[in-house]
Amino acid sequence: MLLAFAFVTGMGMAFAIGANDVANSMATAVGAKAITPKQAVIIAAILEFLGAVLFGAHVTSTITKGIVDPGTVSNPNVLLCGAFAALVSSAVWILAATLWGMPVSTTHSIVGGMAGFGIAAMGWNAVNWLKLLMITSTWILSPLAGGALSYLVFKMISLLILRQSSPELKVKRYAPFIAGTIVFIIVYLFSLKTLHHSQSVSIVWSLLIAVIGTFVSRYLVKRWSEKSNLRQYDFVEYLFRKLQIMTSCYVSFSHGANDVANAIGPLAVIYWVMQNGSVGSHVTVPLWILGLGGIGISLGVSFLGYRVMKTVGEDLTSLNNTRGFSIDFSTATTVLVSSVLGMPVSTTHVVVGSVVGVGMARGIEVVNIKVLKTIVTSWLLTVPLAALLSAVLFSVFIRII
Repeated sequence: MLLAFAFVTGMGMAFAIGANDVANSMATAVGAKAITPKQAVIIAAILEFLGAVLFGAHVTSTITKGIVDPGTVSNPNVLLCGAFAALVSSAVWILAATLWGMPVSTTHSIVGGMAGFGIAAMGWNAVNWLKLLMITSTWILSPLAGGALSYLVFKMISLLILRQSSPELKVKRYAPFIAGTIVFIIVYLFSLKTLHHSQSVSIVWSLLIAVIGTFVSRYLVKRWSEKSNLRQYDFVEYLFRKLQIMTSCYVSFSHGANDVANAIGPLAVIYWVMQNGSVGSHVTVPLWILGLGGIGISLGVSFLGYRVMKTVGEDLTSLNNTRGFSIDFSTATTVLVSSVLGMPVSTTHVVVGSVVGVGMARGIEVVNIKVLKTIVTSWLLTVPLAALLSAVLFSVFIRII
């Protein structure tokens, strides 16, 4: 019964992650009308599942995230109850935020859950407060970095293409190099974060494939230009729509590979403790548990993903394909630079910051400040509410398990 409950809660967490985090990859594409909401759900569900199963971490750190040292927990039942408490509290908060239509960090939720369990089980000294401060501070750093970059990217597109006398000719000139840059970022991120190759290996492969991508893009742009009846700004938007779909698909696939651990990490800990009676700093994650996480994420995308997509892709500011591309490009680049520098950033926060940055490039009056304030409020509430609920649940679970 305990193991069955673990699977249900693990699937619930995966469902919640899929429902909320789909905004990271597909919201701007939907808001910019590059794809329909139905297409976004289908694409995201498939790519999230494939990313989780094919490239999800088979060996993952325990859900402590460095917040609580599992070595200090001598009683396996305490760790078991803590994993349950963190998992349930995180899932409840993320689902509540999703129904509210607010994009929140799933990593921050699980961090808050672990902090609450640590305090309830072993007191305030059990929590690594410096680590907690470093992680939670990203709600400031992430949107600022994404917003600044998206502002600059959109301004550059406007200067080099949109404000030129012949934007169609300019986009034909610059689009292949933009596509090559995107390919470089995608391959580098995938090699570094998902395949865990070294920086030197990642750079070599990224440059090689990016050069190929540039030449292929040049051929495709020429071919599309010959076949298309679109002119000037319509052709510009047509090309950027294709670029935006490519970046959105990558972010979705990468999310399934990298963030599935937030759902199956706690489940793997519970499974490991029940099988072995103890747990170390790392646990092996069976493929079938990765599959469960992938299915849960895909279901969350399918049933509730539209709520947060609407907030990020439509309610914050109006989008077209050039603006949507600027957001996706800036998000992927910010995550890349942060990974290289070892800075813990939240993709959710970067996306929201990038949307605001593009809006600011057109004037602050086009940004819905009321929606932005509500989003920031949900970020501030994430860690304390998840921690409080986790502490309460741990106190209940330790008495009945």
